[in-house]
Amino acid sequence: MSALVALAEVAQFLQAGLLDALQLAVETATGPAGLALIAAYSFLIAIVLPLPSEIVLAAPLDLGLSYELKMGLIILVSAVGKAAGSVVALKLGNEAKESGPVLDLLRRSRFDIVAASERKTVAIAQQYGYIGLALALCVPGFPDTLSIYAFSVLEEDYAKFAVATFFGSAGRLVLWLTAWKGLVALLPMV
Repeated sequence: MSALVALAEVAQFLQAGLLDALQLAVETATGPAGLALIAAYSFLIAIVLPLPSEIVLAAPLDLGLSYELKMGLIILVSAVGKAAGSVVALKLGNEAKESGPVLDLLRRSRFDIVAASERKTVAIAQQYGYIGLALALCVPGFPDTLSIYAFSVLEEDYAKFAVATFFGSAGRLVLWLTAWKGLVALLPMV
């Protein structure tokens, strides 16, 4: 339980201004170190950061790769980072099921994870299982942290959970890139 309390304290500390700094760091990440930052950011999104995961697509990595390869690499690194973070979140979620004080702490957090898990996300998880988790993570703009913790209360298979998170995360980023390309194609040439 002390790990959960420490994690909640880290989340509160990050929310006190460091969130903007972390998001800016990802937006300006370059080179191979930028990939490590993208992985760390994606890992933290799965556990404690209620930030948009799509921001990793804006990282101006300069790796000497074509645009397509660069975006593919960003998607892969981000999805792997989030899948790894989801395993930690699943472990924490499973511990939370057995701890009344942890549930109380989650209820007092900025985002009421317990209430979110008691609503529609849990219904999706119960009806569609791991495919539902992947689909929920594909929803643009919805905080990944909420979906991951909501599903973690119901699931226990770490490998399947990580795979579903990987595909959901990658799917979301592919959707964003596809929408962006479509929007750019519709804009008149200036």
